[in-house]
Amino acid sequence: MLCAFGLSSVPSLASADEPSLAEWAQRRVEDGLMKPLAQAETIRFSRVRPVPHERRLRITASALTPDKSGHPFVSFAVDVRFGAAEWRQNDVVGCVYKDSGSLFVKVGDAYRPAAILFGKSVDPVAGACVAAAPARS
Repeated sequence: MLCAFGLSSVPSLASADEPSLAEWAQRRVEDGLMKPLAQAETIRFSRVRPVPHERRLRITASALTPDKSGHPFVSFAVDVRFGAAEWRQNDVVGCVYKDSGSLFVKVGDAYRPAAILFGKSVDPVAGACVAAAPARS
């Protein structure tokens, strides 16, 4: 009995290797969105918005949030800066789902798969990145 108590008070070594939620979300968004965006951008002469000089990623939630279907997600925002100008916050707002790693971004009033930022034609996903209503007591 004393041995069982002693072992239960020792922290798990497996959890020491697992990244925190914020670290996981940061890596997933950087790999799935930030790096591909930077690679896709080229200097071009057109009337489209110029390429930002800098981007920064902010994980805007410290805990998982379940959506209406019960799938947990983490919200994020990407800020941009053009030259020496001030940071423009929330240039891209979205979420990443913990179980699947799926990335969604807000376009207008709806969330769509992040592939839309790479020129893909994708439809809005109903309920994506929308927190479930809190349970009433």
